[in-house]
Amino acid sequence: MSDSSFNSLADIIAHRYGEGVVGNGHSGSDMPIDDPLAQIILRRTHRRYTDQPVSDDLLDVLFAAAFSASAKSDLQQASVVVVKDENKRQAIQELIPSMPWIGNAAVFMIWIGDSRRIRRICEHRGKPFANDHLDAFLNAAVDAALAMQTFTLAAETKGLGVCPVSVVRNHIDAIRDILELPLYTFPVAGLCLGWPSQEGFISMRLPPKVTVHTDRYDDWDLAEEVAGYDKRRDERFSIPSASRRLNDVYGEAEFYGWSEDKARQVSTAERENLGRFVRAQGIRTD
Repeated sequence: MSDSSFNSLADIIAHRYGEGVVGNGHSGSDMPIDDPLAQIILRRTHRRYTDQPVSDDLLDVLFAAAFSASAKSDLQQASVVVVKDENKRQAIQELIPSMPWIGNAAVFMIWIGDSRRIRRICEHRGKPFANDHLDAFLNAAVDAALAMQTFTLAAETKGLGVCPVSVVRNHIDAIRDILELPLYTFPVAGLCLGWPSQEGFISMRLPPKVTVHTDRYDDWDLAEEVAGYDKRRDERFSIPSASRRLNDVYGEAEFYGWSEDKARQVSTAERENLGRFVRAQGIRTD
């Protein structure tokens, strides 16, 4: 569906979530399609890029936007490593051969949870770092995620496309060594950046009835809501047979929707060494 098919923000919301799913079905009907919120709701992941480079000047501006994001108590515990060295980038690509966009994007970076900087500042100021527990990890991880998402939205305002790569955490020890990450730092996610070579696909999201709660957490009708979501999403885009997971373990599903796919995905353990890695980086998890 092209942007010309939309008459208001309500149409854009319906395209993202399904007709009549959000609010009373008319939320956003009084907002034009050029409202800044439209670009956020229509955002999509891009994995295919042109050969056009991204200038260092534009990258500087995008990082200026990214690090303007909210940060826990103004501690600013996020960093990013832009991987420009071809040998390092190739080494990361070889770890994750199923994602060629890591090597094909104009820019590849890895966002870092950074609990090191504040600890060094405490040393310089002769003060103890008295918060050496799990919250130190969580604060840095959230700061990095906020900065990365702000970078993403900033990049998309300039016509760029991005693809987050959480799979770097499947190879977290190797990534640490390649990037020479010191103690108290850890990779949160990779991010590809480039000029999209095609429009990209807008994936349907879970309805707000599942994700937005009032006064208390309430998921009594989760099964019914997810079943409806599965059906709407399948009508928009049915998961191809070749992309269906673990048929050798679970067999062919009579209906293979989003929830079946995701349940199968998380039925296989991965990243079980993350706690060990974080502790080896000097961050306590108790």
